[in-house]
Amino acid sequence: MILLFMAAHFAHHLVNALPVPLLPMIRQDFGLNYTQAGLLVAAFTIPYGISQFPAGWLADRWGARMLLSLGIGGVAVAGLLAGLSPSYEFLFVSLVAMGVVGGGYHPASPALIASVVEPQRLGRAMGLHMMGGSAPFFLTPLIAVALAAIWGWRGAFIALAVPTLLLGIFFHILLGRHLRAAVASAPATPSPERGDSVPHRTPWGIVPFVVLSTFTHALTYCVIAFVPLYLVDRFGLGKEAAAAFLAIFYSAGLWASLLGGTLADRLGSVPVVLAVCCIAGPAIYLLNLMPGPSGIGVLLFVLGICNYIRTPVSETYLVSQTSERHRSTVLGAYYFSSYEGGGVLTPVMGLLIDNF
Repeated sequence: MILLFMAAHFAHHLVNALPVPLLPMIRQDFGLNYTQAGLLVAAFTIPYGISQFPAGWLADRWGARMLLSLGIGGVAVAGLLAGLSPSYEFLFVSLVAMGVVGGGYHPASPALIASVVEPQRLGRAMGLHMMGGSAPFFLTPLIAVALAAIWGWRGAFIALAVPTLLLGIFFHILLGRHLRAAVASAPATPSPERGDSVPHRTPWGIVPFVVLSTFTHALTYCVIAFVPLYLVDRFGLGKEAAAAFLAIFYSAGLWASLLGGTLADRLGSVPVVLAVCCIAGPAIYLLNLMPGPSGIGVLLFVLGICNYIRTPVSETYLVSQTSERHRSTVLGAYYFSSYEGGGVLTPVMGLLIDNF
């Protein structure tokens, strides 16, 4: 089941990561300016962040399986519509729809993973799941460019959306069978599909943890967004080379997530998150003191490790500290804060850079 969750996470991001690498081709096809091209990216990212919280609330009432399947299949259908777009306006609406329906995946998936994994292995399972979702950010630019060279940017959307839709249908059916079998064999066990709850301490106790984790994510996100420009302006790197430095940050997602989950199982989530958040602050500060790009690369690697350790550990903590009746709602609020916090802080960071 964890391998299937990894495949589901991979498919979910494989489609919604397409707009950015395909943007130059889309811009040329529709004759867009920079503002219109940027609005296409925002058409997905803003609804994707906003929809996390209501999607989590719905997952606790309709069943996490339904929202997870919508997060996979819905993204695929929106990707098909994007591939059939005859105009800029149609593509814009398709990407908005992709963001809205895609918001159900992250609040629902940790709750379902918790229902199929032993508690003592939950952190490792969350780490493996995160690895599945990290790989597309490496592979999508390569796959998208190769497909677009053969069939154009529309063909790239369609070619990746079709298998994603089939996987979403298959996973929905298989997960339903697994959950029904689990309920039949242990009817007293709470199930996220039934909305059962188990006693836990007050959810307000998790607020400081959520604030620390989401603020660290948002701050890291907005800093990383400006690193390529920083390398060009300060060290004179070429635009392509500066952009390639981001691969150093994302490379940690292929292994650090599993490390974080394993540490959470052995040491507990709170000490691990506190450690990586405390490391991230000095690493961000030192970006301004490095004498050359190689030092920036080392710090990007450190920040990537911190980011990809923190995410599955945070999910593990939130799942273990909330009742199943409210689990997806809490996760939705967590992801909403992470995504929208980064979106808000990025222009603020740009304003600070321009002035100071």
